[in-house]
Amino acid sequence: MTDAPIYLDRHDHYADLVLNRPERRNALNAAMWTALPKLLDEAAADPAIKLLLVRGTGGAFTAGADISEFETIYATPDSARANTRAIAEGLDALAHFPKPTLAVIRGACVGGGCGLALSCDLRFAASDGRFGITPAKLGLGYTLNDTKRLIDAVGVSVAKDLLYSARLVDAAEALDIGLINRCFEPDALEAEVRAYVDLMLSRSTGSARITKRVIHLIRSGVDQDTDETRQLFLDAFSSEDFQEGYRAFLEKRAPDFTGTS
Repeated sequence: MTDAPIYLDRHDHYADLVLNRPERRNALNAAMWTALPKLLDEAAADPAIKLLLVRGTGGAFTAGADISEFETIYATPDSARANTRAIAEGLDALAHFPKPTLAVIRGACVGGGCGLALSCDLRFAASDGRFGITPAKLGLGYTLNDTKRLIDAVGVSVAKDLLYSARLVDAAEALDIGLINRCFEPDALEAEVRAYVDLMLSRSTGSARITKRVIHLIRSGVDQDTDETRQLFLDAFSSEDFQEGYRAFLEKRAPDFTGTS
């Protein structure tokens, strides 16, 4: 264990990215945003990690930005720009992380915390989750990249509702509007996450990388195959994962993927 405010906790073939300020409901401070891209680079470079979970300690995902720092980090235009850049780099690094990501949400998932969850591929939540994107409570705006990720999840009309009102929604409504993928009772969340992790780890990491890249291109506005997407498709046929998957199919057994794409 560590007292670092954000850290990687490695397991067999997956890792947790842990937000670890339970005394502040895991409020995201400048040091955490700065550390985030470096930790993601470590996880991306580790071939043993096939899946990344993002979670908080102490009963909350994260209550959002650490407002106690605002007087300092927004004291000058230069410091404000530096902090805004650090937050954007952290969220974009998570959104572009090459392996599948899953936010495991309990309790508060608000403001920058909701932005962090939306930067993950999937979001599983306990029924005690509370969600909101709240710049309108502070007289602030929301960046284009963050707004696009919200719109991609819930659509334009619901995004306007959430941003204009800055209201909090419970997990049931979050599921209904597409803000989260699945909702479970609090005491069932970990077992359900573990079952899904096991399912993901039985699948091809190479396939997941291709799928994630193609979906990213589609969301970026690419609407026809390109040289890159055709090559991604063709390269898969020479991968170790395809050779294993093909042999396993012929031999009528479960494949044992290495994760090599």
